[in-house]
Amino acid sequence: MAELSLIDDIRSASRLMVRELGFMDATVAESNYPPSAVHTILEIGIRGPLTSGELGAFLHLEKSSVSRLVRKLVDCGELRETPDESDARSKLLSLTAKGRRTLEALHAFGRRQVRGALAALSEAERRTVREGMMLYARALRQSRIADEAEAAA
Repeated sequence: MAELSLIDDIRSASRLMVRELGFMDATVAESNYPPSAVHTILEIGIRGPLTSGELGAFLHLEKSSVSRLVRKLVDCGELRETPDESDARSKLLSLTAKGRRTLEALHAFGRRQVRGALAALSEAERRTVREGMMLYARALRQSRIADEAEAAA
């Protein structure tokens, strides 16, 4: 079992990262969108077209939240809905030309932010940060999946 001071230090660092990344603000990444919309644009841009159900599962959002989010992004011209050829009851969400421009701006902002932070570190520290964050993110995901499986049992 991890010691309490280790746990509290990781929690403190996680809170600081959330604040420093701007997730306490109403909008993030120099966009006019809240975090859930920014993540939607990023994930559809990276993964390609998704259904609302796939998006909700991936972002861990309730169906009603996804519906409102998608409607807002469609209305703003960031997303388009097209019929899913494999399931006529579903629509695929993809980025419009405006959405692709927003995606590029989000990537540019994020890369500047990370580049600035990494500039203060040595090469060895940069590798440590990458490895540690990847391990921690993977462990968080595994823990959530195990908790969900236990709750379902």
